[in-house]
Amino acid sequence: MKFFIDTANLNDIQEAYDLGILDGVTTNPSLMAKEGIKGEANIIAHYQAICNIVDDNVSAEVIATDFEGMVKEGEALAALSPKIVVKVPIIKEGIKAIKYFSDKGIRTNCTLVFSAGQAILAAKAGATYVSPFIGRLDDVSQDGTELIEQIVHIFDNYDFETQVLAASVRHTMHLIQCAEIGAHVATCPLKVITGLLKHPLTDSGLKTFLEDYKKSQA
Repeated sequence: MKFFIDTANLNDIQEAYDLGILDGVTTNPSLMAKEGIKGEANIIAHYQAICNIVDDNVSAEVIATDFEGMVKEGEALAALSPKIVVKVPIIKEGIKAIKYFSDKGIRTNCTLVFSAGQAILAAKAGATYVSPFIGRLDDVSQDGTELIEQIVHIFDNYDFETQVLAASVRHTMHLIQCAEIGAHVATCPLKVITGLLKHPLTDSGLKTFLEDYKKSQA
């Protein structure tokens, strides 16, 4: 499973990259605003800075909701770097844009997916990734991991090349569950990834080893 980090914070991206396990980055306007990145020129420069850190797969989101606007924004984003994946919402005009980008060889990430039907349409249009939002489904008392499992099963049935990118992953159990059910990618904050390192038996075991080593050197 690929690990993407869901942030626009350059320090977090660099730390995740330095761990040696980072496969990509997802961003959105909210994450940009959280980092104080405002204005088109600054946002473009920030995407370029992210591309300078990671090896590939930087999802950059279009703001337009009409076909022509999405195409214009998406082509401009894709021109920034071959690492860019154009992020498009799952709306009617978005499906048309995904098909356009697919025909042009531009990779896409279909976002805000909340049903298997939406995922099927995105895959049929040629999306590189579809992003079902686990945490937001949990918020409305629906099991987000069940949706991930359903989409993975459907894609396997028909050998869709589109990859299932589990988004809105909020804690380590989400991440483990996504791996168990076969999600191709998971995107999450850095703390969720580093949370996989934590176990009390690891901490106590390491403490014992170090104490025993000190005794052996006395």
